[in-house]
Amino acid sequence: MEAVEKPWVSQYPPEIPTSISYPDATLVSFLEKAYRQNPDSIAIRFLGKTLTYQELYENTVQLANGLRGLGLQAGDRVSIMLPNCPQAVISYYAVLMAGGIVVQTNPLYTERELDHQLNDSEATFMITLDWIYPRVKKVMPSTQLKKVLFTSLKDYLPFPKNLLFPLVSKKNGMNTKVPYSDNVLSFMKVMESASTDPIEDVEADPNDVAILQYTGGTTGLAKGVMLTHRNLVVNVVQCSHWLYKGEYGKERFLGIVPFFHVYGMTVVMNSAIYIGSTMILLPKFDVKDALKTIDKERPTLFPGAPTMYIGLLNHPDIGKYDLSSIKACISGSAPLAVEVQQQFEKVTNGILVEGYGLTETSPVTHCNLVWGGDRVSGSIGIPWPDTESKIVSLETGEEVKLGQVGEVVIKGPQVMKGYWNRPEETAEALKDGWLYTGDMGYMDEKGYFYIVDRKKDMIIAGGFNIYPREVEEVLYEHPAVMECVVIGIPDPYRGETVKAFIVKKEGADVTEEELDKYCREKLASFKVPRKYEFRTDLPKTLVGKVLRRALREEENKKEN
Repeated sequence: MEAVEKPWVSQYPPEIPTSISYPDATLVSFLEKAYRQNPDSIAIRFLGKTLTYQELYENTVQLANGLRGLGLQAGDRVSIMLPNCPQAVISYYAVLMAGGIVVQTNPLYTERELDHQLNDSEATFMITLDWIYPRVKKVMPSTQLKKVLFTSLKDYLPFPKNLLFPLVSKKNGMNTKVPYSDNVLSFMKVMESASTDPIEDVEADPNDVAILQYTGGTTGLAKGVMLTHRNLVVNVVQCSHWLYKGEYGKERFLGIVPFFHVYGMTVVMNSAIYIGSTMILLPKFDVKDALKTIDKERPTLFPGAPTMYIGLLNHPDIGKYDLSSIKACISGSAPLAVEVQQQFEKVTNGILVEGYGLTETSPVTHCNLVWGGDRVSGSIGIPWPDTESKIVSLETGEEVKLGQVGEVVIKGPQVMKGYWNRPEETAEALKDGWLYTGDMGYMDEKGYFYIVDRKKDMIIAGGFNIYPREVEEVLYEHPAVMECVVIGIPDPYRGETVKAFIVKKEGADVTEEELDKYCREKLASFKVPRKYEFRTDLPKTLVGKVLRRALREEENKKEN
């Protein structure tokens, strides 16, 4: 395929360049620069505890030396299985500083998922929480793990929270005593007993793999996406140009999106450190805690997921909290309903825009303009600098006409090196430098892109293509609907039919008949859900993405 025309470039405000000169450096350089330029600035705020850039850097150097002392070699894979906490940031940069490759691991993984990822990545080291010990102990014999470092959230809590934490964790069933040995070690002891001298002999190349980021496994076993230092550095620099009003050393990023997810890793952790600013960390998303934190800590930037914004908007006490510090939010990881965007902007007076990306693209490729240009509701926005994108036919692979639906393909310096140990799947996804996303969408004449759905989520009913997102947008506009998701279920006559799962707003009521009438006024009849199911919540990933697969599996069990 040849390079495409870029109608979106004319939409850029003067402050955003169409092409950027990227530093020929590794991710570690971000932390080193922030430490040199503003060592006394606050890097991390965590439940009352603060770490300056000097403290963050020194802890990172010590852990890197500690890992080297335990035998970590350049290129070794290290699983980091932590929620958002200071140890997650320290571990991430320490592994890279020591020449290792970070394997981001979800703390909620089951033993089966953990066993697969550790074996697939051939990880030899792991850093995780004490209360996860029982799971790790069970899978260790079947993996290549040589050393596991355990930490506790209390290790970086302020007094007296650090003393009270064991009581709280015991109450929540998270009180686990780790039996330390030669292979099972204390994170704090490894770090505190190590040298504070910077490591000089690691010759990391920007084209080296920095991260193995596993996809969600929605199409089978999770695959390890190889992201290089260059891929990730590029995406962070692109992000900083997009958020060009961000001031070095002055912003406050709200870190609720998990750092073990590529979106939180790039748009919060790496971006905050790149501009020497503060991360306000929360280990999990709790609506009340989030409202209190925004009110007290005054974050300026809040990258999040639609379910987070929905949760905040629907909390009965939202009016008691001051959310006006928020200047901008980029919503990712799932489609953002127009209604949610408009409501959230009213509450905060900030700007909420939808972006788009994939694990395979570090992750961001498209976004609506935050400042200085058009924001198009319902659109994922326009491609970032140095990023090409187009829509191609599923049948011919040729570029389709403006406004026509096809597969979204992307080319740019943030696109992955490939899938770990999967050359055939890499060749299927990457063709002539273009990444085939599996997402269906279209582009308008201004270069704004619209996602209509995952190729695999598309519902074919009676020969008609139905895109769940279009139906969900209509349902979200109904005043009684808080959350919804639409899937295709087997139908003996139509092949598939549309089913909607609905979570009602607190105190609201609506019947299936009322929703049917409402949808028929706004959708072609073949798109209207034939079945509705009301629920108190929907199955989701930790990032807030609804697990359609889980709902489909439930439906398939009913059929069988």
